[in-house]
Formats: sequence, structure tokens, C-alpha cells
Amino acid sequence: MGTVLTIVIIVVVLIAAAALLYLYQRRRSGELQQRFGPEYERTLEESGDRRSAERDLRERERRVSRLHITPLSLESARTYRAEWAEVQQSFVDRPAGAVADADRLVLRMMREAGYPVDEFEQRADDVSVAHPDVAMHYREAHRIAVDQARGEADTEDLRRAVTAYRHLVDALLEDSEHIQEQA
Repeated sequence: MGTVLTIVIIVVVLIAAAALLYLYQRRRSGELQQRFGPEYERTLEESGDRRSAERDLRERERRVSRLHITPLSLESARTYRAEWAEVQQSFVDRPAGAVADADRLVLRMMREAGYPVDEFEQRADDVSVAHPDVAMHYREAHRIAVDQARGEADTEDLRRAVTAYRHLVDALLEDSEHIQEQA
């Protein structure tokens, strides 16, 4: 075999390997994008770099896989559903209190389900693994709750917060219902 032929074969193999690597990375990116939806875009925008955003999302998946997250028991789900109805009803008379109550209720539900609740961003990231669409709403609700604590939220903001919290409450309750249906 001649030197030229050897070089051509090496170049072809390298090009093929690069093409396969490119296709593999595109497929992985597509899978993450499909799995995380709007959370993928938010993470990408926040990091400014596709590679680091995707690394962050994969790390979230690994972290959450090590947690012991379990659906709420049927009894707890009933109790939380009733409490949530009270929170929504209380909004009419005390909107700011309803937002604070919703935030506390969500924390209790998450703690019982096994989510670490020490730090908000970590909670939202953890939620994004199973419920990427809900994480966006949870971030919005929390932002408004913080604004409200500073006296910077109006009644419409508070209504949006309660509506956004409802997405997470519903997701946690639905997780419980799916397990109960399978049992």
C-alpha cells in the first residue's frame, strides 16, 4: 500500500469519525431539548453556551436520579388537595397571604415527596427533571412571592403567582395519582 493511499484512508476515517461524533452530539442535544423543552432554552440562555447548558441538564438528571423522590401517599394527596382549595379560596380576601400560603404548601409537598428544599434554585432545577414545563411556572411564582415580600407586587402579579403555583401542586398530585392507578 502506498503512502498516498494510507494518508487518504486515514483522512477518510478521521472525517467519518468526526461526522459520527457530530451526529451523536446532535442527537444528544435533540434528546435534551425535547426532554427539557422550555427549560433547555432557559438554561442555554442563562449559560450562553450550549455545551455547559447541556452539561448542567445532564448533571440535574444524575442528581435527581440519586434522590429518593416518591409520589405523595393517597392520604397526603387528599389533604394537600383540600389545603390547595383553601389557598385558592383565600385569594379573594387576602391575595398576599394566599401567595405565602401557596409557597409554604408547595415546600411541604416537595419535602414529603423527597425533594431537598433548602435552596430555591436547586428545587426548581430538581423539579425541571420530571416536570420541565412546571419549573418555569414555579420560578415565576417564586419571583412574584419575593417581589411581594418586598412590597413590589400588585394583585394581578399575585394572581399570576397563585396560578403558577397551581402548576406545581397539580404535577405533584398527578404523580401521586399515577402511582395509585398503577397499584
